[in-house]
Amino acid sequence: MSTEPHGPEDRLRRFATIWSRAVFPVTSTSATRPEFEKQLLPLARRLSEALRARIFDADESKAVGAALVAAHCTDPDALARTLDCVDAYLVLYCGEGGVQEDLRARAARIQHAMAAGFARALRERTLAEQEAIAQAALRAQGVVAQALHASEARFRAVFEGAAIGIGIADLEGNVLQVNSALLRMFGLSDQALRGRRVREWTHPDDAPQTWRLYEELVSGEREHYHVEKAFYRPDGTVLWTNLTVSLLRDADGNPQYQLALMEDTTERRLLNLRLRYEATHDALTGLPNRTFFFERLEKALAAGEDQRFGLCYLDLDGFKTINDSLGHAAGDRLLVEIADRLQSCATAPGEMVARLGGDEFVALTTGPETQREVDELAARIMNALLAPVSIDGRELTVRGSIGVVEGPAGERSPAEVLRSADITMYRAKSAGGNRFELADPEADARAITRHGLTTALPAALDRNEFFIEYQPLVHLGDGTVRGAEALVRWLHPQHGVLGPDRFIPLAEHTGLIVPLGRWVLEQSVRQARAWQERCDGAGPLRVNVNLSPCQLTHPGLVQDTVDILERAGVAPEALCLEVTESALIGADDDLLKPLRRLAEMGIDIALDDFGTGYSNLANLRRLPVSVLKLDRSFTQSMQQFPADPVDLKIVEGIVSLAHSLNLAVTVEGVETGAQAEQLRILGCDTAQGWYYARPGPPERLHELALVDATG
Repeated sequence: MSTEPHGPEDRLRRFATIWSRAVFPVTSTSATRPEFEKQLLPLARRLSEALRARIFDADESKAVGAALVAAHCTDPDALARTLDCVDAYLVLYCGEGGVQEDLRARAARIQHAMAAGFARALRERTLAEQEAIAQAALRAQGVVAQALHASEARFRAVFEGAAIGIGIADLEGNVLQVNSALLRMFGLSDQALRGRRVREWTHPDDAPQTWRLYEELVSGEREHYHVEKAFYRPDGTVLWTNLTVSLLRDADGNPQYQLALMEDTTERRLLNLRLRYEATHDALTGLPNRTFFFERLEKALAAGEDQRFGLCYLDLDGFKTINDSLGHAAGDRLLVEIADRLQSCATAPGEMVARLGGDEFVALTTGPETQREVDELAARIMNALLAPVSIDGRELTVRGSIGVVEGPAGERSPAEVLRSADITMYRAKSAGGNRFELADPEADARAITRHGLTTALPAALDRNEFFIEYQPLVHLGDGTVRGAEALVRWLHPQHGVLGPDRFIPLAEHTGLIVPLGRWVLEQSVRQARAWQERCDGAGPLRVNVNLSPCQLTHPGLVQDTVDILERAGVAPEALCLEVTESALIGADDDLLKPLRRLAEMGIDIALDDFGTGYSNLANLRRLPVSVLKLDRSFTQSMQQFPADPVDLKIVEGIVSLAHSLNLAVTVEGVETGAQAEQLRILGCDTAQGWYYARPGPPERLHELALVDATG
């Protein structure tokens, strides 16, 4: 016959039973287990009501956590066992009829609130106990001193009734009397304790000043002292105490006895150690966490001049794929297995492994010879990752990228060391992963500069730190200036003038290329208008503006371009938009649609860096382009005479194909007259390069255009 609970009250009692069985073994109570269960039943009912309440009230769950402390459930394991029960059984027995996903989320919030209430109540109780014990100690010290001089009966009542341990010894250290509280603390009989000598109670963890203070007291140089002291019990366990020792004098003021007052702090110390462990160790793997690692790294970097350190920063390759495909539970088991393997790699003195978070781990080695040791440590880690990890019947191959930093102590801060290791690790990952790389100060500096430029980009646009230079486009037939390409520059406050190769990739990565590109287009079109007004009938000057792949996919490209042209009063024919060939390789109709609309308006579309994308030449027929910009790699050999005949044939073929498709050909990087003449003979239409002019201010282009117009 089934014994499963049926009604809500039966299920609630079942939950209280499971809860009491889990927590009772670690609870300091004189009640029996069934009696303890009755104490927990109203708390279980409050949790059940909190689980099913329409609006979550954290205070109700906090009150349950505080009630546990009031019920003497103060052992470090009591809270952990309680939260485990709530996690496993509260929804099962008290969540009937609800949406399971919502109930699980509510149960998690209940656990957090209970833990907060428990911690607060325990802290308040501890503070109250400390205050009460301190007051009791002061009262006991004064009353005992009076009792010794007044009434033996009165002394005995105070001595035995005190809540803290009290012991009296003579000045030679012979124990004369102890009270019941002290006997219970040590687990000894009165006869066993009264024959002991104070000097026998040494412990390896005694503070250096403990026995010096004791000697000063028994010699009459000191009236009292207070220390934290450990004692061994007969069973080998350790008793931790707050110990106050005072000197008692006779009626004439001569030293006569020493009085010890002991508060048992063992439970509190164990709880503090447990909390300290949880605060400094990773809950999943048990490894030291980021906090603990930084403490160790700070100590290593603050060591003497002859000390060095070595650090390995590990990031698993492709861990997100495992999480996404197999689930986070499988990912967690994988991390636990990797943590175990890493721990086996760092067992020598001065070595440690920590988990920084996610799939990032770090191994540290310290000592005078870390140049060799850190390489060996990195190699051991890579070897430890070779064997597949079995998860749910699957054999998973684990790869990792490691950044290695090594150096003398005292030169860098922990943050600088970790940043260098992180940069180096990503360099290893960019090189294909499954390897370790050594830190390179120059590479670090480049990465740091790159990061600094990335973070400074948005503000730079707001502060008008960008400006545009223009490089002339010259007609090869008559040598006249037909327009110019707009080239954006960044006047950086620290690094000076930066070319587009330094910041355009960063702008594309962050998405800032869209507002920056819009600004460049607006400024360039305005400049085209200014040229037209100054040319006085000498012919309009066209401006070429580069479009990045991000701009091509931006939905506002066409409308932004139309608005900018209309506001400036510039005809579409005065604008040419340059798109790299690689951005259009395999482009579908959706990507080409905005370019077609722009071309239909009369804007020229130039295919930039043509010849570098290895695209099918037949693709040119479906692209809405009117200009090919031949990459400089095809014409470099023409700077010398005679030119490479193979290059001549290639350029001649491209020009012939382009003209057959009604496309104009522009050549970049023209640096010599011989090169320009050869390109003219081959039929190229326009060219740009240092032979004509370097990029410069817009006024320079106007001057060149006027020279051409006047002959």
